[in-house]
Amino acid sequence: MRFELFVATRYLRAKRRQAVVGLVAIISILGVAAGVASLIIALAINNGFRQDLQDRLLGSTSHVNLLRVESDGIRDWKSLLQRLGQQPHVVAAAPAIYEQVLVSRGARARGAVLKGMIPSEEGRVSDLLKSVKTGSAEALEEATLPTTLNPQKKEDNLPDSLSAVHDRVAAMPPIVLGKDMATDLGATVGSVVLVTSPQGELTPFGMVPKYIRFRVTAIFDSGFYDYDSSWGFVRLSDAQQLFGLGDVVSVLEFKIDDIYRAPEVAKQLEGAAGKSFMATQWMEQNKALFRALRLERLVTFITIGLIVFVAALNILISLAMMVMEKTKDIAVLMSMGTKQAQIRRIFILQGMLVGVVGTALGLLLGFALSWAGAHYHLLSLSAEVYSIDYVPFAPHLTDGVIVAAIAVVVSFLATLYPSSSAARILPAEALRYE
Repeated sequence: MRFELFVATRYLRAKRRQAVVGLVAIISILGVAAGVASLIIALAINNGFRQDLQDRLLGSTSHVNLLRVESDGIRDWKSLLQRLGQQPHVVAAAPAIYEQVLVSRGARARGAVLKGMIPSEEGRVSDLLKSVKTGSAEALEEATLPTTLNPQKKEDNLPDSLSAVHDRVAAMPPIVLGKDMATDLGATVGSVVLVTSPQGELTPFGMVPKYIRFRVTAIFDSGFYDYDSSWGFVRLSDAQQLFGLGDVVSVLEFKIDDIYRAPEVAKQLEGAAGKSFMATQWMEQNKALFRALRLERLVTFITIGLIVFVAALNILISLAMMVMEKTKDIAVLMSMGTKQAQIRRIFILQGMLVGVVGTALGLLLGFALSWAGAHYHLLSLSAEVYSIDYVPFAPHLTDGVIVAAIAVVVSFLATLYPSSSAARILPAEALRYE
């Protein structure tokens, strides 16, 4: 193999009269490098967005949810929560109530998902309350009593009517709204919103919608439009009162130590809870979203991979030109005893050298640019549109291995036809007129 490699490297160092062949070889190397680097960068961006989206989703929701099938809710939730919280892989657990409501302020109204929860336990399974940008979510603590003004400590210049209004507002139960929903309602911290339950309550006058006025104590900004535009948080007891449920919750939420074992843990919790319970997990809930991301990754790989294919065509062309240029040299080598297999290996090695050098340069360039983009946030975005102010890069070593393997294999396939053509040259025919 030393002989074939020596001849292959000599052929790559073209002389002045063979400058065109050498230029095509350089273009082939640059083409492979550009294709590999583009693939590494594109996959790093795809990984970055996917990782950022996954982190935000898992930070906003629990990993596993358990609910009762064909029932109004979970009544014995306290003992069940304590028992299931001790299951393997379960890190934290919290109760919650989810209901559709109508939130209104003046003439503005919109549908919303109201979540009743216990903040101290909710913070262990979800980070939504940690994304509060305005106000404070501390008022949601069950131990927090409504703060009313002490008549003996009123401001001297505060009229009695304004003081009474302040007392009524301060006595209202607290609510935390998403940023986009608060904007649509024109609500700020301290505003009063009317939350109406569609279930209603039965009165002598028939079914009447049930409603409670809440005081906005905080506004959160999670970066997800679905949450920011339609979610609100209240205390568990206030939600139970609004929906007339009593001491009942609709779902038990769990956080686990390994997010990729969610399907296994969900089945485990179902079995431990009983036949009347059903568990859902984050992979199932966001299946369509992550399937779309995988499809986008595949399309990106195929589209940008065409650059490597074009570079392989350059390798084929450069080798074909080299075979035509070196016909007499090949005939001389074969007349001196060089075997056809050796001639074939010379041109295979020549093409592989182009592919390997181009792949190495592309990997170096792709990972360097991806690292710089991730470290220095080189590409900025509009946070209002993308919920993030820079393009995230997350280069993976496995992507580099796959891209390099494909580039080398494509380069090898591009050498097969020219090398076979070179091996079929007949020395007598090539040297007949010399």
